[in-house]
Amino acid sequence: MSMEQHLDAHLRALCPNVHPDIAPPGTPRPYITWQALGGEVARFLDNTAADKRNTLLQINAWAHTRIHATTLIRSIEDTLAASPHFVARPQGEAMSTFEPVTGLYGSIQRYSIWATR
Repeated sequence: MSMEQHLDAHLRALCPNVHPDIAPPGTPRPYITWQALGGEVARFLDNTAADKRNTLLQINAWAHTRIHATTLIRSIEDTLAASPHFVARPQGEAMSTFEPVTGLYGSIQRYSIWATR
């Protein structure tokens, strides 16, 4: 399985509503979205690819309350840190946001993830 497939399985164990990039309108709350933001390229001096790939990933937890969004993003951090499928390192603490149009509270955290190519 790919890193993205393992990531999806880990996130769905915490919340059934998981979507890459954006959630469709009407998605039940809470939900999780994630986006790849690039990452480091791992190549040897002869330009052959390493057996690992790095992805800088942003994960967003959306809920009706600040406490629920914060609790969900912290559970995500614990789950990803314990994964046997990749190495996930948070790139700082979660950020808080509020979406006035939808009335949703969000918690956003970025990770550097190293996984098998």
